[in-house]
Amino acid sequence: MRIGPYTLVNRLFVAPMAGVTDRPFRILCKQLGAGYAVSEMISARPELRDSRKTLRRLDHVGEPGPIAVQIAGTDPAQMADAARANIDCGAQIIDINMGCPAKKVCHQWAGSALMQDEARALAIIEAVVAACQPHGVPVTLKMRTGWCQSAKNAPQLARAAEAAGVQMIALHGRTREQGYKGLAEHHTAASIKAELRIPVVANGDIDSPEQARAVLAATGCDALMIGRAAQGRPWLFREIAHFLATGTHLPAPTAPELARLLRAHLLDHYQLYGEHSGVRSARKHLGWYARSLPATVQQQADFRRAINCAESAGQQLRCVQDCFDSACTPDWRLAA
Repeated sequence: MRIGPYTLVNRLFVAPMAGVTDRPFRILCKQLGAGYAVSEMISARPELRDSRKTLRRLDHVGEPGPIAVQIAGTDPAQMADAARANIDCGAQIIDINMGCPAKKVCHQWAGSALMQDEARALAIIEAVVAACQPHGVPVTLKMRTGWCQSAKNAPQLARAAEAAGVQMIALHGRTREQGYKGLAEHHTAASIKAELRIPVVANGDIDSPEQARAVLAATGCDALMIGRAAQGRPWLFREIAHFLATGTHLPAPTAPELARLLRAHLLDHYQLYGEHSGVRSARKHLGWYARSLPATVQQQADFRRAINCAESAGQQLRCVQDCFDSACTPDWRLAA
């Protein structure tokens, strides 16, 4: 699997998710079997370029390459400038966001809203490709099947993107209208893959090794992109990689390994955000991890309440350790 000049270690990708795929999470997923990860989206608006949030999202210290950064915006010139600015900060691949369904993004006519205006979408693609080509930086595109069921224009936009120089397309199998409701369909990805020469990546509802194998078989796509299913379960990537390679299931993490993973993730998270902000932004990750913890429903609820009340890194770390000390033995292992 290649993107431009970069050969990836496998064909399992971490989807860009705002507020989730920060540097600590990307590094953890790569350590646990992901072959590629894309940053949270970065706004192309110049007045936001030096904000604290943007600067954190530009932090790639210690992250294995290739470094992929997703940019979002509505103006071709601004998007081109954003691409150049991110290349200057170390980006090796630039991804264009035409898939985000969030209202605050779509109301600005960015994200998946661009699929309603194919002329503007293509102008953005052409401007970003032109900005990246002198640096030898490949451009990729993430999009949905369309704005709504009656306007599923992903195939024609994919063809135009390939002609304009985009070197990979990732497709979430829902329209913007669907959000994350219902089931993702992958026949659109299959039809796009059948037409294009560049790599095509299937995304949406890939939450198990069996589903990963089924989507690859049904679409013929070059890779899979996994988002929400990896929240609180980043070891899913190695489970899928093992299953695709051998047809057998990899043993789930043991309690000691899971405790180490959580602690390492938290420490890296606190380092990036600082203790005050880090303790608060870590709550969502710990809430997702709670689904995998060796605990009853009531114990999980108690754990969530404790981590949400914790005001310091030390308190949060003790909550995690207390949960493992009280709810499992060293030979405990996650359910298959």
